Amino acid sequence: MNAEETLIAAVEKASVENGVAEKDVSKEDIVTPWDVSSTSAKGVDYMKLIEKFGCRTMTNDLVERLEKLTGAKPHVFLRRGMYFAHRDLTVILDRFEQKKPFYLYTGRGASAGSLHLGHLIPFIFTKYLQDLFDVPLVIQLTDDEKFLWKGMTVEQAKKMAMENMKDIIAVGFDPEKTFIFNDFDYMCPPFYENIVKIWKTVTNNQARAIFGYSGEDPIGKSAFPAVECAPCFSSSFPHIFGTKKDIPCLIPCAIDQDPYFRMTRDVAPRLKYSKPSLIFNTFLPALQGAQTKMSSSDPNSCIFISDTANQIKNKINKYAFSGGQATIEEHQKIGGNCDVDIAYQFLTYFLEDDDELKHIHEEYTAGRMLTGELKQRAIKEVQRVVATISERRKSVTDQTVEEFRRIRKLKYDF
Repeated sequence: MNAEETLIAAVEKASVENGVAEKDVSKEDIVTPWDVSSTSAKGVDYMKLIEKFGCRTMTNDLVERLEKLTGAKPHVFLRRGMYFAHRDLTVILDRFEQKKPFYLYTGRGASAGSLHLGHLIPFIFTKYLQDLFDVPLVIQLTDDEKFLWKGMTVEQAKKMAMENMKDIIAVGFDPEKTFIFNDFDYMCPPFYENIVKIWKTVTNNQARAIFGYSGEDPIGKSAFPAVECAPCFSSSFPHIFGTKKDIPCLIPCAIDQDPYFRMTRDVAPRLKYSKPSLIFNTFLPALQGAQTKMSSSDPNSCIFISDTANQIKNKINKYAFSGGQATIEEHQKIGGNCDVDIAYQFLTYFLEDDDELKHIHEEYTAGRMLTGELKQRAIKEVQRVVATISERRKSVTDQTVEEFRRIRKLKYDF
């Protein structure tokens, strides 16, 4: 049994021990760093996930506070609940209000040569947060993780990371504010010292309980979580923060990455470091339905940044799960189900106009808008998002990547 299977088994075992009837275990959502699935056509039950993981709901009060502090309209991802949970976001907002420093940290494990729309979500939101707060950002590419998990050679993993860096840069990040690194090439003494400190603090039993590693897994898998945790500490980046070891970070990421940072938050006080704060996004559903998220391993489940406008149109028309009825007559009588319709879900993520989205919801639910019309609107919006990134991507060269990767001081003083 590998780590993924072991962790899923542990989740199921815990469900039974906590009073969930054994016959109901199969209905539980699976959310781990390696696997996301739900038996519901509506997708993962995020409220149950908040309770299971022990994080906090992203309330309207928090969104309103953010708007009041910054004077900026909240991002569509906040307005519509795509960022639905957090850990200690109030700590970061307090620091911003008190004009105390903090930084942003997010990352990507490159498993394909191009990002897909689901991968874009945290980077789009991170760009919004960086513009909002005007703070340093570090972005980690875990090529070592993909070497351990995906059967790639070191060279293949590094090449994949470099290609993904170009997509990430195309989101619009500023090299004066942003440091991007891949693990194989950025293993400086301070970074490695923090990794070793984490290794010494976390026991094998704790790592197995958190990640489900088995005796059959290579020891590198057990060691890896510390590598993803180390960027949470400002001392891992002396070229950015100097000797400062007490500057906390805010991590925008998908909720499946939470196990890494639960571990980090546990060890941080013992290392006399600040706990990282986190804000979690929902999963962009696969084209075939919300039971799973988009996956690079299934090209027909996702929209890649490298897809042409025609490919986007064909994928959505052919594969996007519909909440409409079997016939036009039935649809006009019963109406469509926006909760399961993938074209509508895409619009909730990418259509900026709240009034138009509300109108589409009303028309589709009432049966006045047909599935084909809804798909055409989604196609247009997704094509717009991808075209914007693709156009920027054309100007991102190897030299551009090296500028973001270069060990250097950013524009901030600490």
